[in-house]
Amino acid sequence: MSSSTVLVTGGAGFIGSHTCVELLEHGHQVVVVDDYSNSSPLALDRVAKITGRSVTLYEGDVRDRALLDHVLTEQRIDQVVHFAAKKAVGESLQIPLEYWSINVAATVTLLQAMRDHGVQDLVFSSSCSVYGDAQRVPLSEEDPTGPTNPYAHSKSVCEQVLADACRRYSGLRVLALRYFNPIGAHPSGLLGEDPLGVPNNVVPYLTQVAVGRLPRLQVFGTDYPTPDGSCIRDYIHVVDVADGHRIALTHLADAPGLRIRNLGTGVGTSVLELVTAFEKASGRAVPVELTDRRPGDVARLVAGPGLVAREWGWRTSRDLPAMVRDAWHFQQLNPFGYSS
Repeated sequence: MSSSTVLVTGGAGFIGSHTCVELLEHGHQVVVVDDYSNSSPLALDRVAKITGRSVTLYEGDVRDRALLDHVLTEQRIDQVVHFAAKKAVGESLQIPLEYWSINVAATVTLLQAMRDHGVQDLVFSSSCSVYGDAQRVPLSEEDPTGPTNPYAHSKSVCEQVLADACRRYSGLRVLALRYFNPIGAHPSGLLGEDPLGVPNNVVPYLTQVAVGRLPRLQVFGTDYPTPDGSCIRDYIHVVDVADGHRIALTHLADAPGLRIRNLGTGVGTSVLELVTAFEKASGRAVPVELTDRRPGDVARLVAGPGLVAREWGWRTSRDLPAMVRDAWHFQQLNPFGYSS
């Protein structure tokens, strides 16, 4: 489709900010709603520096219906990309009620606001975690789901909410993207993953160990049924994830209702293999502490990415060495994150 005005919830976050770059570089107007609960407004300054264009920003919580009404009245929104959510498996076990409130309630409130303002196109940020403890890999969109932690449950319930909404409102067009494990950073080094507090995801933890901010990386589980005993994941470059969202917007008009699609490389990498690849890219040894399995984790999650390849002619274009190299480049240029 031609350029549109896209509302990006959580647009200052890791994936959201990279998606803003892709959208701006392809001629779209971008409106962001973000409460900075796990992001920095400086990320959007970096987006403007990379693209030479700026987003229109509204600071606040997507659960705030009055805020959404204000945004959707003031801006002529054509399409929505919904990222705003909490996203860490381990954290979700500690604060499950917050995960239900933020992830599910925000999605419901957004859908109600879209309905009332006549906005019908939505790309939803889902997760491979909904598949749970997969019995086989790679995973196709037809495989059964089986969430094993509150984060995954919340994303699965959001998909059910989207399905129910699409059954009721025939004009609604939704693509729920189950992407696998986004890592890396923008090649410029200006934009990357800078979580507030101690990172809940492996790569920012790894890079912070490498620059001396954290003492060692804990690897949770060494007795999984995998070649080296550590979990296997399908790591995907964040720029590929962002590009996948941009492409998804162009395919919303293909069909009404809810469609679910995987975004991944189809290549599985163990946590210990990831560490080795990072050490090679950075030239730094990373102290590792092997420890017990973490509740809610599963042995392996690898995407079957064939459906989007067939339907959209789209596939990932960046390999693991590029992912860890770009993550390290961002950390080197921003040793204390955006605040530095």
